[in-house]
Amino acid sequence: MKVVCPYVGLLWKQHLISLYKEIFRKSIHLCAAFVPFFLARFYTLTMVLLAFAGAGYALCQILSLRGISIPLVSDITDMAARTRDKGKFVLGPLTLVIGIFLSALLWEQKAAAAGILALAFGDGLASLAGKIFGNLHIPCTGGKTCAGSLVCLVAIFISSFCVLKNAEAALCLAVSGMFIEILPLKDFDNILIPLVLGALVHFFYI
Repeated sequence: MKVVCPYVGLLWKQHLISLYKEIFRKSIHLCAAFVPFFLARFYTLTMVLLAFAGAGYALCQILSLRGISIPLVSDITDMAARTRDKGKFVLGPLTLVIGIFLSALLWEQKAAAAGILALAFGDGLASLAGKIFGNLHIPCTGGKTCAGSLVCLVAIFISSFCVLKNAEAALCLAVSGMFIEILPLKDFDNILIPLVLGALVHFFYI
């Protein structure tokens, strides 16, 4: 009769919960890929909605930290929150909105689209790949994995090529985005990736 160690079962359950949370979080991340479509057609309205979304989320987080639960918003935040975020202001969604908003504000349409799609697909898929296949970690990166970084590189290259139709530019953005994603920036890569990659397109490839 095979005996399963309860400790092993507990670790496996915790891993599944962590994976589910990461999938849920990154599904929100991947939704950012729709933003360039709306920016191209309803720029002002989309920017206003992004501003309201960021401000509303920040307000809900502040109220939540004071013990005031906001229906739906608090539930979604709890489902997406990492262990390190428990009892803290969850920055991820706010930095995501800030990165998208600033990129759309500072760069023209094509540059902003390249940066936002790199954030949505590169950073989003990197985390999922790291959780599922990430056995080999990169030193001094806060837990980033080789699998996640490779997926980030490929995802940004494909998304950038679809926007720019330029393999050299797409490769430059992919390598740059991968190195930003590797840095132990926690949630602040949500701001740097679209801004830096958008700047590269704006100044060198348009």
